[in-house]
Amino acid sequence: MLFIHLLCLIAAAHLSFARLSHGLRRPRPHVVKHGMFPISFTERSSEDGRRAPISRREAPSQTGCGSGSQITTKAPKANIFADLIDDEAAAVTSFLHDQKSLNLTAAANATSSAAPDRYARVIIRFGTTLEPYIQEYQVGPLPLTNRSATVTRLDYPFNKGRGYQRVYDLDVEELTAFTYGVSASIVDITQLLLNGTATGTENDTFAIAGNSPLIHEDGKIFQWNQFYSLHTGACFDEDTLPSGLMFKTDITGRDPAKWSVAAWQFNGIFYESEAAFRRAINSSSFIIPGPNIDGDWACTDYNGNPLPHDELYPPVPVQPDGPRFAVDEQEKYVEWMDFSFYLSSNKDLGMQLHNIKYKGERIIYEVGLQEAMAHYASASDPFQGSNAYLDSEFGFGPTTWQLVSGFDCPAYATYLNTSYYLGETSHTHPSSICMFEFDTGYPIQRHTAPTYVSVTKNIAFIVRSAATVGNYDYLFDYEFYLDGSIHITVRASGYIQSSFWASNMGTQDGFHIHDNLAGSMHEHVLNYKLDLDVAGTANSLVKSALVPTTEVYPWSNGKPRNTMKFDRTFISSESDGKLNWDANNAVMYSVVNKDKPNKYGEYRGWKIMPATGNRNHLVIQNSTVLGKSVNWATHHLYAVQRKDSEPRSAYPYNGWDPNEPVVDFDKFFNGESLDQEDIVLYFNLGMHHTPDTSDLPNTVFTSAHSSMIIAPQNYLLGDPSRSTIHQTRINFVKGAVTDALTFGTKQPTCALDLSVTKPNLETFVGEVYTSKYPYHPDAQMLGNPGEGLETGVR
Repeated sequence: MLFIHLLCLIAAAHLSFARLSHGLRRPRPHVVKHGMFPISFTERSSEDGRRAPISRREAPSQTGCGSGSQITTKAPKANIFADLIDDEAAAVTSFLHDQKSLNLTAAANATSSAAPDRYARVIIRFGTTLEPYIQEYQVGPLPLTNRSATVTRLDYPFNKGRGYQRVYDLDVEELTAFTYGVSASIVDITQLLLNGTATGTENDTFAIAGNSPLIHEDGKIFQWNQFYSLHTGACFDEDTLPSGLMFKTDITGRDPAKWSVAAWQFNGIFYESEAAFRRAINSSSFIIPGPNIDGDWACTDYNGNPLPHDELYPPVPVQPDGPRFAVDEQEKYVEWMDFSFYLSSNKDLGMQLHNIKYKGERIIYEVGLQEAMAHYASASDPFQGSNAYLDSEFGFGPTTWQLVSGFDCPAYATYLNTSYYLGETSHTHPSSICMFEFDTGYPIQRHTAPTYVSVTKNIAFIVRSAATVGNYDYLFDYEFYLDGSIHITVRASGYIQSSFWASNMGTQDGFHIHDNLAGSMHEHVLNYKLDLDVAGTANSLVKSALVPTTEVYPWSNGKPRNTMKFDRTFISSESDGKLNWDANNAVMYSVVNKDKPNKYGEYRGWKIMPATGNRNHLVIQNSTVLGKSVNWATHHLYAVQRKDSEPRSAYPYNGWDPNEPVVDFDKFFNGESLDQEDIVLYFNLGMHHTPDTSDLPNTVFTSAHSSMIIAPQNYLLGDPSRSTIHQTRINFVKGAVTDALTFGTKQPTCALDLSVTKPNLETFVGEVYTSKYPYHPDAQMLGNPGEGLETGVR
């Protein structure tokens, strides 16, 4: 059975979708929260199973260049990992509305071998009870036409016992009115301290943002709310404009009449009541530092002194013979050199890769993001000290926007659209995945010998997407190399969510980075799932280490030698499956197949190791804010036995009840065998971030990045990059070149039309969205980023 996300929330009775529609964490004028496939290639050559060159590829000529057109291919199988097509989504939605027991109201009217069967996974939110909740269902098999379909609760993939989670802040409109009502009641204070207001009206100069997740404390639900200056210039820079004025609300239950303000804080000083706060204001020692005001310092536009020679156009990459990879756009299937794979994208997690084959043999069943956390901490700022975002709640699908030609990706890149379904509306984001080859700028191999030099070009194939989740922009790369390795990289940019530099602030919270601004320390931890299949699904995990030792060898004349040795041990059980990288990088982990050694008796396998950039897990232990919901963030690497009942390490709505999460990753580890079993690895990427002045206006990708390498280990009998003709051997004698071998490479000599390198900046489509209930397939609407999300769910 294969589940395909319907990726929607359907309203039960009279409830509003506003709570889950707010994917952005930017302060707004309301409260913000933040099967296995048989080999069926028709083109094969050589006994080692390598694919022959794609038949439609054009050979470069001696005097010209190729056509430049995209090479197409036909996927060997339908993409069973793909999301629902429009007709399927519309049929499932209509079918659900016909189930009278669910009491559903249309979102538009709501006020508050053979491929496996495909099923839609549906999340329905029930809001007519005193304790609102969401429940997971499965609908199918698909397609629904001419087949007997059922809708049943989906519980088995969730180790809480059911696919259920309480919703504690369903009444968003009421919560917004209450919060701005509090602000309106102290307008004299905001005018005095901030020289502005936040009353929910158009002439407000401040917005109010609520911390996420909600605070569960002594059986009650609390939330800290902070005032943020609204931007006045061209850039949306509110995240850098905290005021230091905040209040804590008790929002337990659904009756706004029972909600109250529990505490206040200003300029780093805590007040237990409004009365105490007012008394302090009226005292002679009270300090009013003033709010943070935006300006050029917080805007991403061109600013500063011109750089030397920057008026000259920089180098640009070109693709003289057009793409050297093939795409089946309908099935989202890709072939490049000795690799092939399928792509999918879903609302919660964005881009995922499936059934990755190398030289015709599957090496990875699936790899993709599971969760991304941004965990803040503060001694002087309770708002920031209570913030810890689990970004799949907001969704990487809804926030994966169109990529900018020539800037996000080379102008010659090939693009794919992504789509997701939410609130009875399908959403399409055009050109939100790009694919391209790229010369890395350094060779993959070189060697200088006494009479020759040998160098090979290092050409990578990159699949990329970018997601803007609130204030942060994540750039996700899957990079394929000629040596068979795959690099998985994430980079972070965007605005930091800063904190107010209080008058009594010490150094333990971070750096003072602007007038009244502190760089709020936080951690990014992004969890990935990696299901390797090495020559089949029966695999083992081996730890290889270089360890210091003192040894006496037969040749050392009886004298001890301080040296090192190579040590290999197997991780045989899940009990030992929580792992950390060695501080000195002297330890490596590999997934191998004991039953299929190579001709030298070594186990064929794939090694996993950290690459460039940061590597980290959560510094905070037993997080008070996130509890058991982030047990996947305590180590660098994990190994478990694969189970259908454990498809994902996290759950998008774990943060709603952190100590009773729907998926508790710790429960995956129950001592089961890892010896020749179907093993799944989970690993963490990320960065410890203590922002400094260089993070203004935005954090930059060059330092905020993290990556992992998956590479063959004794899998082949040599370096596969020797198969590329794009290398040279220059033979020489005493300074005179006697021969320069190019191995059949034909250098293009056509005139370069630089217009093909020009970025396409004329079109940027935020969203294309279409209603699925009632279904109007031809009634598409265009909107700015996020507009379709709002329209589809209100």
